[in-house]
Amino acid sequence: QVQLVQSGGGTVQAGGSLRLSCAASGRLFNSYTMGWFRQAPGKEREFKAAMSGGDTYYIDSVKGRFTISRDSAENTVYLQMNSLKPEDTGVYYCAASRLTGWAARPTDYFYWGQGAQVTVSS
Repeated sequence: QVQLVQSGGGTVQAGGSLRLSCAASGRLFNSYTMGWFRQAPGKEREFKAAMSGGDTYYIDSVKGRFTISRDSAENTVYLQMNSLKPEDTGVYYCAASRLTGWAARPTDYFYWGQGAQVTVSS
């Protein structure tokens, strides 16, 4: 079994940066795709970024601003969020998928973190 525990998040002014962390138990990162999603109030979860087999994938709206990375020794993945905009506001979730490549739908994922609130003020 795998558990995902998130940390990070918070409130930042527009143009600022945050880094989200997702720590996993078990042997996760060599076997599964890791994704990051954002859920805004009243909206469905939206794909932002993923890492699969050493490759990274990003939705167009975050390219050049968000970076996904991992620390294998700590069994942790990160989402570095730079040049934040008010429209980035929402609850961010990390998740693990059995699929490889660009797994961009919430139904592609079977393990989920508890979420972290990100608020970007204008």
